[in-house]
Amino acid sequence: MRRISIFGATGSIGQNTLDLIRRDPESYTVVALTGGQNIAQLAADARAFGAEVAITADETRLDELRAALQGSGVEAAAGAQALVEAATRPADWIMSAIVGAAGLAPGLKALEQGTTLALANKESLVCAGRLLMATAEVHGARILPVDSEHSAVFQALVGERITEVERIIITASGGAFRDWPLEDLAGATLAQASSHPNWDMGQRITIDSASMFNKALEVIETREFFGISPEAIEVLVHPQSLVHALVGFRDGALMSHLGAPDMRHAIGYALHWPDRRHLPVARLDLAAIGQLDFRAPEEARYPALRLARAVMARGGMSGAVFNGAKERALDHFIAGRLGFTDMAVITERVLAQLEAEAGLIDDAMTLENVTRIDDLARKAVDLVVKI
Repeated sequence: MRRISIFGATGSIGQNTLDLIRRDPESYTVVALTGGQNIAQLAADARAFGAEVAITADETRLDELRAALQGSGVEAAAGAQALVEAATRPADWIMSAIVGAAGLAPGLKALEQGTTLALANKESLVCAGRLLMATAEVHGARILPVDSEHSAVFQALVGERITEVERIIITASGGAFRDWPLEDLAGATLAQASSHPNWDMGQRITIDSASMFNKALEVIETREFFGISPEAIEVLVHPQSLVHALVGFRDGALMSHLGAPDMRHAIGYALHWPDRRHLPVARLDLAAIGQLDFRAPEEARYPALRLARAVMARGGMSGAVFNGAKERALDHFIAGRLGFTDMAVITERVLAQLEAEAGLIDDAMTLENVTRIDDLARKAVDLVVKI
């Protein structure tokens, strides 16, 4: 039996991963499940799957988690250090689905044990791509992409050489405001930004889809994971969310990956790799669909894409600045302290500010330095917002 751990088990990626494991319980042993605020779900899943340990990231909820697990035999733990320690428990396959920069430390620790890391935490590659990939190489670990776009690229490259790739096109739904008048975006509400037209995801990633900060991170992730030049990475708005990515080769051919908007495609591919197995997902009826639409993203509507290009051009640890500032600006939007379009304005301001501080983002890329830069970026946002 394969030993499995899921970091971010209570989110949409984690729940879909557990759904696949539930369908084949004889093949897996669950080692660790982690979550945040949804203690009831975390405890219920830990009991149902017989996990060795359940960890909440919130140290103040430890007693609640212990009470929910009483009599189950499942160990309870809490806090950032407990997450890192859980990543040292022997496992054959670890899902990294913690949202945000918080997923970097346990992801690195998992790679140090030479395991297979299924990576849904795009922020790890954005903040510290070189560090993550180098750690995997040193310890003989493997990273498999779980973002639907990068899984699609990964699959399109099977049997191909990256040196023959001319361009990579990742698609975006366009989010909740893809058809809104530009002048209305500044007044977009939290409820409006939290409703996705195609995907069923958590609130933060749904808002990031509306602003296309999510896609901006994925552009950087594409560069870090596949080693392709930034100029060769393109984004297309594709409202149906059926074509997840396309890979263009130097002979002019395009290889595309199509599938229903269901994260179990990418999760299942990573879980069963290098094999393909039956997945309980919808099969496309192209005749019924009729047509597929594509359009170029408008820079005025999605300034985050321009910022991602600037981050890749600058290099160093500017990705950590970008992600930290973006995450903190999102916190303030959710709390009602910022408008929707203010998130990009403030993120750009913090990027410029920290780049101007000589040498700050050019230090060695270590976990300690990335964490420091992330903290500085968040504090810089707070100063702008004046809290």
